[in-house]
Amino acid sequence: MNDITLKTTDLVCGYQPNCPLFDPVSLELRRGEITAILGGNGQGKTTLMKTLLGHHQPLQGQVAHAGEINFVPQRFDSAFSYSVIDMVLMGRANNIGLFSSPSHLDFQMAHQALDMLSIGYLAEHEFDRLSGGQQQLVLIARALATKCDVLILDEPTTALDLAFQSTVIELLYSLAKERNISVLFSTHEPAQAQLIADNILLIMKDKRCLTGNKRDILTEQNLTELYGVPIQKCQIRRDNGCYTTFLPYFGGFLGE
Repeated sequence: MNDITLKTTDLVCGYQPNCPLFDPVSLELRRGEITAILGGNGQGKTTLMKTLLGHHQPLQGQVAHAGEINFVPQRFDSAFSYSVIDMVLMGRANNIGLFSSPSHLDFQMAHQALDMLSIGYLAEHEFDRLSGGQQQLVLIARALATKCDVLILDEPTTALDLAFQSTVIELLYSLAKERNISVLFSTHEPAQAQLIADNILLIMKDKRCLTGNKRDILTEQNLTELYGVPIQKCQIRRDNGCYTTFLPYFGGFLGE
């Protein structure tokens, strides 16, 4: 059985025909694998995701997917005031039907999704009165409430404190490995990519796209070039062993 859920071939994204945001990129998302996208601001990460979703037409190349895709944006703006539980139930829209009401199962799955992120207590709160971080968690819960083959997240931890960042990163890992779905997320944190990603896409400042296995792409040299600051590979020791991470070195301007 083919385990490829989404594939791009020589894909180029942008808003004007002669102004591509990056060089052609070919990706394959597979069931049970996590792909992380890293790049500077304005390099085209969000535009790439919207093109994968079909919201933008590619300047070049093709996108093919098998199965349902769910997307978690950085933010959600609505002209109406919805409760949190209603926001999450929106993720069940394809299961509910146009003229039907949510069933007991729909409500059960919505509450389970909130509980997975430890925000069940927010169910009856108004979504637009929540903090940015809480809203982000609700949007992730909405995606969890439906069954999908591909989950795409645009910088899912940006507005979250460290505790909730850990919760989300662990959740993405379990969704891929336990639910066997494909996860694609963008981040500015190489440590997050190193921790859970199988594959990496780096969108470089000169528009090159580096793609491949984490071991080959996530290197000090590539990350230092990407961010323009020295990035060091470190070994962190814990009681249950040690793991590799990447940290920026900011000591230079202090003369250290």
